Amino acid sequence: MSLGFYLGVTGPVTYKNAARRRELIAALPLDRLLIETDSPYLAPVPHRGRRNEPAFVTHIADKIAEIHMTTRTQVANFTTANAARLFGWGD
Repeated sequence: MSLGFYLGVTGPVTYKNAARRRELIAALPLDRLLIETDSPYLAPVPHRGRRNEPAFVTHIADKIAEIHMTTRTQVANFTTANAARLFGWGD
């Protein structure tokens, strides 16, 4: 984080056996997280085992919101702003 990196959070954070991943996400600030799909692989719960698609990022956002005890909207606001900063959108 001190080097300015962002961490992409993907579908496996929603898996039952991903406690360590969730602990890591809990320890990181929302202003350093991005949401990724891993499409077409690693679909989040409840789509696990099926083809992944970008529409499923809402499940990842919900899990991050649960971990950080906030709302999906708050997570979406942070991760959208993070992506804009990282990729220079709006500059």
